[in-house]
Parts: sequence; C-alpha cells; structure tokens
Amino acid sequence: MKKKIDIGTLFGLMFGLAAVFGSFLLEGGTMGAIIMLPAMVIVFGGTFATALIGTPMKVMKNFGTTLLIALYPPSYDYPAIIEEIVKHSMIARKEGLLTLERHLSSVKDRYLLKMLRYLIDGIDINILRSLSEMDLNHVSERHQKNIQLYQRMGGYSPTMGIIGTVMGLIATLANAGEDPNQLIRHIASAFIATLWGVFMANIIWLPIADKLKSIDDEEQLYMSLISEGVIAIQEGEIPSIIRSKLRTMITSDEQVQDLK
Repeated sequence: MKKKIDIGTLFGLMFGLAAVFGSFLLEGGTMGAIIMLPAMVIVFGGTFATALIGTPMKVMKNFGTTLLIALYPPSYDYPAIIEEIVKHSMIARKEGLLTLERHLSSVKDRYLLKMLRYLIDGIDINILRSLSEMDLNHVSERHQKNIQLYQRMGGYSPTMGIIGTVMGLIATLANAGEDPNQLIRHIASAFIATLWGVFMANIIWLPIADKLKSIDDEEQLYMSLISEGVIAIQEGEIPSIIRSKLRTMITSDEQVQDLK
C-alpha cells in the first residue's frame, strides 16, 4: 500500500477556488470584500462548534488525519495482492497449509498476514468467514464515523452562513443612516457569510466526505480480495481458479494491468 498526493482532489480544490473567487473578481468584486473576519468566524467557528456538539471527541481528534488521507489516499496494488495470494495457494497445495508458516516473514501486508495466521491455526471455514466479515464491518463503521463528520459539517456550514447574514442585516439596519448607497454596501457585505457557508459546504466538506467514501470502498475491496483468497485456499481451490475468481472482483483496467 502506497500513499501519494491525489492529483484529482488537489486540482478539484484549486479549480473550485479559482472558479468561485475568479468569477467574483471578474464581476468587479475584490478579495477584500470576501475576506471579512466576522463572517468567517461565524461560519468556521459555528460549523466546528456544532460538529463538536454532535460528534464524539475521539472522532474529532481524527479531523486532521482524515484531511490528509483525502489528499494522500492509500493506493492499493490489487494485481500484486492477487498474485501473492495465488503464490501462497500454490505452496499450500503442494506442501500443505502448515508449511505456509515458513513463508510468513515475506508477507508485508498486515491483513493478509492476519488471515494467513488464521488459516495456519486451522480455524473452521465458517468461523474464518465470520471473522472476515467482522473485520470488514469494523473498518467500515470506523470510516463511516469520519465520513459522517464531514457530512454534518457540510450541513451545518450553510446554516451558519445564514445566521451570519441575518446577524449582519440586523446590525446594518439597526445602524442604517440616510445614505441609501451606504445601506446597500452594508447589505451586500452581510451576504458574505452565506457565501462562505455555501462555499465551504459544497467545495470543501461534502466533496471530502465523498472522497473518504471512495477510499473506504477501495479498502473494503482490498480486504475482500484477501479474505476471499484465503478462504479459497482453505477450501482447496486450485490456484488458477483462485486467480480467476479474484480478478472478477477488480475493474477491467486493473485486470489488464494484472495480465501485463
């Protein structure tokens, strides 16, 4: 498993910033009109405050980590893990399951190592499948908590923007003078909070939630490949059948890569 910066995420973020704020500048606006501290404090502070209220602290502590995961997602080499599973199936078929223990030192993937240890220990196939499902469910539940945090923030952020706008309008109307031009400028400034709220929800928080969901899907597939492969070894399936079965679980592009 390798980690490298996700170009799509980085490009999408930069393009989103350029599209929204660039369009505003083209229409004659200025960055000074957008960067308003009171509006940003209400949106960012309010969003994080509501997230803290509705989210366990142990999940909030992962906020920075999950941001980095979205930018530097793990990259899984599906064809490589399939071939490693097939290699172990050949060893088990020729020499027996117990001989796999001599080859465990060469296994780098922790989940594959865990499943092979179960196999060597002679765990019943139904129990092995149950343990595999428990692992998958546990990982998915842990990921879902992080995903739901960003989804909540995507829901809270526009609401905080509306609150900021209402507060700005109240302050503007309460201190309005007789100059209509000044009143119009203050009203326009009040709507900056709504802009920030909607922007953060739809350009940052919700897309990050979607990215984390896709990362979760990839990890689930990777773990499923390992689980199904090890279970197939225990069932005594021949290596070529195991390879074919596991290849059907990955995309056609990855299958082509596997054949190269």
